[in-house]
Amino acid sequence: MVRRTVTLLALALLAAACGSSGSTDADRRTPPRQGACRDLDAGDLAKPSNAGPVVPCTQRHTAQTFAVGTLPASTGSGYADARHGRFVYQACNQAFRDFVGLDESLAMRVQLSWAWFRPSERGWADGARWYRCDVVGGPDGAKTLRPLPVDAQGLFSTDLPDAWLTCARGPSVPRSTKVPCSETHDWRAVSTIKVRQPKDPYPGDRIVQVLSRDRCSEWVAAWTHYANDYDFGYTWFHAAEWAAGNRRSVCWARTDR
Repeated sequence: MVRRTVTLLALALLAAACGSSGSTDADRRTPPRQGACRDLDAGDLAKPSNAGPVVPCTQRHTAQTFAVGTLPASTGSGYADARHGRFVYQACNQAFRDFVGLDESLAMRVQLSWAWFRPSERGWADGARWYRCDVVGGPDGAKTLRPLPVDAQGLFSTDLPDAWLTCARGPSVPRSTKVPCSETHDWRAVSTIKVRQPKDPYPGDRIVQVLSRDRCSEWVAAWTHYANDYDFGYTWFHAAEWAAGNRRSVCWARTDR
């Protein structure tokens, strides 16, 4: 009788193992845990789903989950429907700024960004409809990610750490490499200027460029306390970014670091 019980138990364990083979957190209908940390790489951010293991936030990690929610029926039932991304952008962009402690201007001048993930296709087919938004240690398009502090929440609420502010190294802003301000640099992103209001149509490349140049010149002059000799740069954006909601250009001041 004992032998038969052991045999049945072994078979049950084998069946359970086979049934869960290949299953990951991304396959489950249960939403991920907010505040969880993961050690992701830049390649992970380009994928729609992520099953990276959760690690203690006291260990090396490059991502921290700051928002979790449910995709509404209005975004469609298709796995790759573009409406999912538009909904999540509205839900997570402000949540990212609130979590880290950024205003609209500072958010364009930090070495941080955010990425979102949905369930795996397997989980989607099983009815999972959650989304997960992570703050990551690098700006948009970064080829490598840097480790985050133990907790990224409130990182900019009481201080402006140079290690996470954006500077640039090079002869001019367009020909520069963007680096943390804690590294040797030639330019510092000191502010942004608002080109037009949210509901305004795109005024055209030339107008955006001229407004950015003139307003950044004025802003950097004030930042240098109206020094007799100062140099400035500016980064302006085009129709595609305008359509996505951006109305700002970044102002740069030459520094002697």
